[in-house]
Amino acid sequence: MLRTTLLSILATSLLVVPASAAGSLRGKYVEARTCQVYTGPCFANGEVGSTGKDAIMTWKIESGELGGVVVSGLGVAVVVKTSHTLGFNGLQDAQTTDALLIIDESANQEQSSALQSFAMLQTRLREDQIVSTQRASFDMQFDLAELTATVDVGEFAHVQARKARPGDCICSNESAYYPPLTGLQGFVPGVTIEGEVKARCLGRRWSIPDTRTAYLGTFYYDADQPVSKEESVVSR
Repeated sequence: MLRTTLLSILATSLLVVPASAAGSLRGKYVEARTCQVYTGPCFANGEVGSTGKDAIMTWKIESGELGGVVVSGLGVAVVVKTSHTLGFNGLQDAQTTDALLIIDESANQEQSSALQSFAMLQTRLREDQIVSTQRASFDMQFDLAELTATVDVGEFAHVQARKARPGDCICSNESAYYPPLTGLQGFVPGVTIEGEVKARCLGRRWSIPDTRTAYLGTFYYDADQPVSKEESVVSR
């Protein structure tokens, strides 16, 4: 009953997104990692130090602009490789981080720069941590009613995910154990049904099918009053 109530609360929060305003962005977000995020302490402790050092973060902007540049309908993704398990403090736990930035090939030069700035702000990565910046096709299908999503980022990534359900529990002590890697308006932990990521520039290729390793969420970013990760995460 507690797990059902938790998922109901998270699903409700995911549906609440403020209207877009000038100088702000809103849209959908899908994340997948190589460690379980919907899990219990016993499982999480067994993975610390050995896995969870890779992740992909994807944003699809539904409406808005940044720096006067309209980026509605465009997407951006970041693949990270780290030296430590991404845990409670997200990328701050990484110690060392290398990243691949992938920008929607539909974006023009100004939009590309705006998307890059947005991704850097959301991840707090430094320019020297970006190993490569690539352009690729970007498609995200996100069903808010069913809380399912499919993301395709060119040849680099394919992720299909759904919200976690009571039947996904193993030890009956599961929760959204590690928070998302970026600030969100609302989110639910999920199961990665299909997860393939290829990042040659990072020396990484990984697959995480049928694992409790995903987050599905909505984001709202105000360029004039950016919200910190701690303020914007609505539930853990």
